Amino acid sequence: MEPFFTPDTLTEADFQRLSQFIEGHLGIKMPPSKRIMLESRLQKRLRALKYAHFSQYIDFVFSNEGLRSELYHMIDAVTTNKTDFFREADHFNFLMNQWLPQHVSQWDASRPCKIWSAGCASGEEVYTLMIVMEEFKRVHPSFCYSIIGTDISVKVLQEALNGVYDEEKIASLPLEYKKRYFLKSKDPSLHEVRIKSEYRNKVRFERLNLMDSEYPFKQDFDIIFCRNVIIYFDRTTQEQLVYHLAHHLKYEGLLFLGHSESMTGMDLPFTIVAPTTYCKNKELL
Repeated sequence: MEPFFTPDTLTEADFQRLSQFIEGHLGIKMPPSKRIMLESRLQKRLRALKYAHFSQYIDFVFSNEGLRSELYHMIDAVTTNKTDFFREADHFNFLMNQWLPQHVSQWDASRPCKIWSAGCASGEEVYTLMIVMEEFKRVHPSFCYSIIGTDISVKVLQEALNGVYDEEKIASLPLEYKKRYFLKSKDPSLHEVRIKSEYRNKVRFERLNLMDSEYPFKQDFDIIFCRNVIIYFDRTTQEQLVYHLAHHLKYEGLLFLGHSESMTGMDLPFTIVAPTTYCKNKELL
């Protein structure tokens, strides 16, 4: 058995190399206060690749081979992916009880309501939106929708595709939701549930870096959820990102941000219609 070793610490020079790349490529703020966090999260990758020094690892990440094989692992290590079913539930209540009923005549099989969950992590937000839309459809049978979830992390996208979650994650959901949309694991010791296949098939997932200059969407969305994402960016990047999202939102479409996020002071084409809920109020050139 090979001896276990602990990689050395992240030097100031190596931290600067990494932080500049992370901020430039991912848009995520990486101030000096995050140096220890970054070191801790990446040490597992150094051990897996048998590098004793961060400088060796960074050289590899930035090499042609590393950009192909290791970059996604590094992104998975440094991004935060916390989410829950019906997180910040006011947003879903607003959709179900106010906005969707007011606009339902716009959508049918030939023109579905298009929804994008940007920064969807392991899929709980996407499947929550699916449940909301399915419940709305039970009352309005002609209503149709499509949902896409995107994230930069390949690891969490695979989790989203699998649709398997700890049973405690749905503990607070109404019993009818649990029965309608989830299956319990056949192995009771696992305490896991899975989204039923017919509902997993109603959504799709793709990898997307929100810092990309162009997004691969041919049509605009009626609803965009981008919650608890821009909080990690500096103010300039936040404004640029939201403006970019606005280009992919229909006129009078809705953008949802996290409850700790705000557009205050930004020159953006939105009107606030509910807490951290914004309506696009003009078309963009």
